[in-house]
Amino acid sequence: MGNGQSALKGLEIEEKAIEITDFWTHHCANIDGSNNGNLSVFISEPSLHSTPGFGKPTPLEKNAKNLMLHRHPNILKYISSWSKGSKFFLTTEEVKPLVKVIGTETTLQICIGLHNILCALLFLHEKALSSHNNICSSSIYVAADGSWKLGGLEHLCQFSEMSLAYFRKIKTYRYEKAISPIEDELLNNISLDPIVIDRYAFGVLAEDVLRLKNDDDVPGLKEFKEFCKQELKTSDTSLMVTLSSLLNHSFFSHDFMKIHAFLTELPLKTEIEKKEFFLNIAEKLERFPEKIVAEQLGKLLLSRLVLLDPTAQAKLLPFILKPKTNQDDIKDQGLFTVQTFKEHLIPKLLQMFCVRDASIRLILLSHLNLFINVFEKEELKTLVLPELLVGIKDTDDYLVSTTLHALADLVPILGSTIVIGGNRGKLFADGRPMKIQRHKKSGINLNRITDSSMLSLPERPSPDGGEDKEEINFSYTEEENWSDWETQEIENNEIKNLEFIINRNKETNENIYQSNETEIIDKTLKSTNIEKKCKYLKNSISDINELDIKNSKSINNDNNDDFDFFTDMEPVIQKPQIIQIDKVVEKKTIFDVKLTNSNSTIEEDNGWGDDLNDWDIDNVELKE
Repeated sequence: MGNGQSALKGLEIEEKAIEITDFWTHHCANIDGSNNGNLSVFISEPSLHSTPGFGKPTPLEKNAKNLMLHRHPNILKYISSWSKGSKFFLTTEEVKPLVKVIGTETTLQICIGLHNILCALLFLHEKALSSHNNICSSSIYVAADGSWKLGGLEHLCQFSEMSLAYFRKIKTYRYEKAISPIEDELLNNISLDPIVIDRYAFGVLAEDVLRLKNDDDVPGLKEFKEFCKQELKTSDTSLMVTLSSLLNHSFFSHDFMKIHAFLTELPLKTEIEKKEFFLNIAEKLERFPEKIVAEQLGKLLLSRLVLLDPTAQAKLLPFILKPKTNQDDIKDQGLFTVQTFKEHLIPKLLQMFCVRDASIRLILLSHLNLFINVFEKEELKTLVLPELLVGIKDTDDYLVSTTLHALADLVPILGSTIVIGGNRGKLFADGRPMKIQRHKKSGINLNRITDSSMLSLPERPSPDGGEDKEEINFSYTEEENWSDWETQEIENNEIKNLEFIINRNKETNENIYQSNETEIIDKTLKSTNIEKKCKYLKNSISDINELDIKNSKSINNDNNDDFDFFTDMEPVIQKPQIIQIDKVVEKKTIFDVKLTNSNSTIEEDNGWGDDLNDWDIDNVELKE
């Protein structure tokens, strides 16, 4: 068996075995460059080729032949087999022995697993007219998706070959507990029902795997245990039932099993049946543990027939393709948490992105924004992005448009350089006012600030003459002239403040005006505490007449109505001269003078507060 075949190319077999039996060793293996590269390899050692009672072919060779001939979704999938030297190799889909994982299986998983084995047995009995002859835990394997697979077909024989001599020959290698006490009597009975061997063994298997499970875990579990003991293991041939009748037992007919069975048989269902099924499936799935649903139904829920069904697209896909968030108050929550989604659905979705089918690709792209953040960045970069880039070269305009939207969703995650390539530059400048830019850099969100002192900027006349329009966006040319506007504005406001305070002081206390006019101006300028702003102000006052001080009226007009307080105070101000004012520690200036009359005391403010510091005239620059 298999002598004409060669070993799979690129196959790497792990040296350490995960299972050792009387007939072979079981190893994990991998094929380089294959999307589904994980396999299981069974190797028969030379000493096992001469197993007493078997002769030729060896048990592993017979197992390989039966796996190749009997193809069923619930039977271990055959890949290849060959001989090399004195060894024989059998490769199958990636599986683990049930005995290695049975301790972690839930009652519902066991229920589904037993259902799979039952369906495989019915296939062998009804279609292949054969008996397995060694149903037990060591003959069952668990696939990567959690489904149970029937293996160990080295003892299989057709009904016509069943004889007492054959069963005596293989009895040593069968599971002793699964052998009926009256097997010899049954085999000698001419009217033997050929399924009695497997029926008894299936009852023993069900008792073994369900022995420690709570009766309330799955509907009908207690009744099923009793059924296995009384009906499947009975010695009374007249009371024996068929295995097919087990499918109607409540243990195999609850809602979860119905959903599993419907999805498995979806190609056989009518459009009306599928529409009714997909309308209510989301509510039913919420009743079961998400991990069980993901492991047992994940592959079926993402099958091609489900993806292309209109009702499933509207009612089911948004529910299963949207990972569940941690916020309980959000409606339309998904079925799976992020961890479960990442563990069980992401591998399947990555495979689907490699499918060059326009309908499947459009469905994935239309829901991509729901689960895109669950992918690892490396998965998006190396697996998803290359496939999306293929999509933009298609002749279907709608597919190209949808693909471009999906690429836009990738930019915040991977960055535009990875998504669209290099050769990029800073082609747009930030034309907002500097104060807003500074707030942005410091992390302040101006849209949420309610303090008007942080938002209000002194009004600036538009360079285009639009004084009545509120300016929000400024062009590059306008920003260049802002420094001139700020200088002129500071000059005008300083002069206005100086006029106001001098007039008030003149009306309340005539002694103030006995001081030298130049000294008044110098003290006023010192109050700003900003040396550069003072320079602008001093240079802008070319004539004291601009302050309107001479036009003010004195309060005390008893004797000299026309008395001029500024007769001896004519300043000589040379335009080229720049007055250097040293920085002073906080001193009281004319702005701090408390004006007192007969009734009240008034403390004047300079009118600017801290806003003047925000203008930073010399540091006005354009952000490129």
